[in-house]
Order: sequence, then structure tokens, then C-alpha cells
Amino acid sequence: MPLPEASQKVQDYLDRFALDLNVRQFPASTRTAEEAAQAVGCDVGQIAKSLIFRSGDKPLLFLVSGKNRLDVKKVSKELALPIKKADAHFVRETSGYAIGGVPPVAHNVEMEVYIDADLLVYEEVWAAAGTPHAVFRLKSSELQLITNGKVITVN
Repeated sequence: MPLPEASQKVQDYLDRFALDLNVRQFPASTRTAEEAAQAVGCDVGQIAKSLIFRSGDKPLLFLVSGKNRLDVKKVSKELALPIKKADAHFVRETSGYAIGGVPPVAHNVEMEVYIDADLLVYEEVWAAAGTPHAVFRLKSSELQLITNGKVITVN
């Protein structure tokens, strides 16, 4: 069964790496961290939530463990950047995806990526793959490789 266009875009990006990363579709929703964890059968902490914030007109992507909330004040201070949560229009415009399916890769515009250090505690993590029903599994150690992200503490 062919992947939806948004998920195929993610798969095409993942195929650039010499890794075995495959987008999987589920009949159940994977829109929230809890739904994704239930669909794939993992701990909610293993879900890499893709959260887009903005600093002015610049998009910033935070990959946050499903068990955590990003402390905006703390992270803003740590990065010495004013940040605020992006609205749905900004997320769609910059990433190319709707909230609930934003992957950590293959965006419309290049953006800085920050990875929650808590994700690296897990051997494997799951991330969205373009739609609210598609995800892919990867080793947490591969997150930096595919995103060029910086590891930070988010809470």
C-alpha cells in the first residue's frame, strides 16, 4: 500500500541515510504522544514530539520526549533567544505538515533542531512521519544524525 504524499516525503528523506528507517502507517491515530505510544506499544517517553516554536520569523524545532513539557522560559533563557509557540498556520507553512503529523525531518524550510536529552535515555524512539497515522522507529542515537540537532534539557 503506497504511503500518503506527506509520509512519502519523509521516507524519501530517511532513505538518504544508510539506516533501516521505515515509515509505518497505523489505523489508530498517532496524533498525540499517548496515542502514538498506544499504537506502537511503547512507553510514552519514547515518542519524540515535534514541537515548532518561533523566534521572530525563524522556526525552531524541539524534539521532546512524550513524557515531558518544554519549559519555554527556561529554554528561552538557556538559548538566549526569545521563543514562543507557533500557531497552526506557521507550523504548516514552515514544516509542510499539520500539527499532529510533523516529523523531525523533511521540512519546507531549514530550521534549527533541539533534542530533549531525555529521549537519549531510550534505545529506540518513535517520531511522526507526516500524517496523524504515520510514524517511524529509530535508535535515539540516530536523532542527531538525521536532524543535525543539538541536545538540550527542556524542563
